[in-house]
Amino acid sequence: MSYRRGWIAVFLFALAMINYMDRIALSIAAKPIAAEFHLSPVGMGYLFSSFIWSYALFLIPMGIMIDRFGAKRMAGAGVLVWSAATALTGAANSFAALMAARLVMGAGESASNPVGAKVIRQWIPAAERGLVTSMFNSGSYAGPAICSAILGSLIALYGWRLSFVIAGGIGFVWLAAWMLFFNIPEKAGWLSAAERELILRERDSHGPSLKSAASPAGTAAPALLSLLRSRALWGIAIAQGCNVYTQYLFLAWLPSYLQASRQFSVAETGLFSAVPYASAVILCIVAGRLSDRYVKKSGVGSGRRRNAVALSMLAGAVILAVPLVTSLTLLLIVFSVTLTGIASTTSLNFTLLNDLLPDSRNVAKAMAFVVVVANLFGMVAPIATGYVVAATGTYDWAFGIAGMLLLLGVGVILCMTRMPVAAVAPSPLPRQAGPA
Repeated sequence: MSYRRGWIAVFLFALAMINYMDRIALSIAAKPIAAEFHLSPVGMGYLFSSFIWSYALFLIPMGIMIDRFGAKRMAGAGVLVWSAATALTGAANSFAALMAARLVMGAGESASNPVGAKVIRQWIPAAERGLVTSMFNSGSYAGPAICSAILGSLIALYGWRLSFVIAGGIGFVWLAAWMLFFNIPEKAGWLSAAERELILRERDSHGPSLKSAASPAGTAAPALLSLLRSRALWGIAIAQGCNVYTQYLFLAWLPSYLQASRQFSVAETGLFSAVPYASAVILCIVAGRLSDRYVKKSGVGSGRRRNAVALSMLAGAVILAVPLVTSLTLLLIVFSVTLTGIASTTSLNFTLLNDLLPDSRNVAKAMAFVVVVANLFGMVAPIATGYVVAATGTYDWAFGIAGMLLLLGVGVILCMTRMPVAAVAPSPLPRQAGPA
């Protein structure tokens, strides 16, 4: 991969990293926040989940706007909104103010995944998309790793409010660099003519299996409703939902689990949590590169990447062993394997979506739909876990539910993603016979 395209991967990695730093900041600060505002596990579950409500609500409109107005402007607007909301969380003086800040943050963050998918399709040749998508997604795990290690210590020293100001401020640094340097390949003055030609030539190159599904040149981009008739799009979305449930279980409740069940302090929780997230960053990128090599011979349009997605979900299902583990070393290994599995599933599933989409004009809206469905599962995870913990006094069933959903996702991805994600016209109504 050219170093110029490599800078695009760095931008996307940093975008996802900042996104998830802001998301997990609340989880790291959960103990002092719950104490200050007198919140039960159920109350914290609703607070953890609240940003997903607005996030899911804005995803599809955001995806449509990104396809229409471009990634540069919409990413800039999204980062501006969510970074400001994160910083202002530190000024919240009531439960209602915390909820409001999280809702605004979620609305801004709806730009992240559709922007990533759009930029990857615009900039990255098909043979490199697995690697770059995994680099983009690995930022989602680098963020929690960095945030867990640093914010835990900051909270212990200075209290929870300053941690949100710092987390939010980082986003403004990324925003300045993005607006200054990023552009589409057609307009990027720092791109060589040869590399520009390669990118544009391969933008919609998938191989014979998808050529018949592509929209004719010069026609309007299909509407989202026509894409929703695709079985493969639903398969990717449902499998991603089964995966995201576990991701949000970790994001929301891992620090609380370590403090309640393993008697960790806030600072110890941050350091322990950072290790499996950091492992996931590295191994997710390796999985993305291996998946590119796996599909190279058959072509990305074959959809063979679904097998790599299924294998990653099986690795994530190791979470089922958590209730049986007593050793902290073994627990660290289980969490590392699980997080690597769900991180790889997300990046490979997003790459599979691009593999199976013949028309690049549909990328942001299709990605937005997948993330909406996934976050319906994610929305449930923090709340359901709060009720499970309140009812049983342990986290055992919370981990069990997550593992069973991952196994369900394996079946879904293998059975439902064997055709392109192409616009499908509605079936015509049968003609009624005239009077005899």
